[in-house]
Amino acid sequence: MRKLIPLLFVLTLTACGFQLRSAQPLPFSSLYIADTWELGAILRRNIRAYGSTQLASSPQEAQAVFTLLGEAREKNILSLSGTGRVREYQLRYRIAFKVHDLKGREYVAPTEIVLARDISFSDDRVLAKEQEEVLLYRDMQNDMVQQLLRRMAAAKIEG
Repeated sequence: MRKLIPLLFVLTLTACGFQLRSAQPLPFSSLYIADTWELGAILRRNIRAYGSTQLASSPQEAQAVFTLLGEAREKNILSLSGTGRVREYQLRYRIAFKVHDLKGREYVAPTEIVLARDISFSDDRVLAKEQEEVLLYRDMQNDMVQQLLRRMAAAKIEG
């Protein structure tokens, strides 16, 4: 009887149509992304791995063009100790972009995505905190790529 319960559970899940969420396909047959920025390489790698969208080598060959309007990393002080030393920072990572074609149609209007992470700081562990900051920015880049892909997957292509 104990062996049947997990089997019944799995059968119930498959019968209701449950499946793990997978990457959404992009509505573009081809996309051009410039090689001039670090996040672009990660974005291209994800598109190659998960989608059927082809990456064009020039904007003229692509159905859609991804244009980076701005990218910024910021570090703001969140709190100070009683002696005036920094106790916490907030790291921010901003991307502004749009997706369009060469005829002027916008598939994704100019959009800004801002990610933020809080990090504690200690003068005793400066090197460790610098390494933690690098890891947090890398994590934010990966999160940013996933958000970019979701935004582009939601784009509407008209006739």
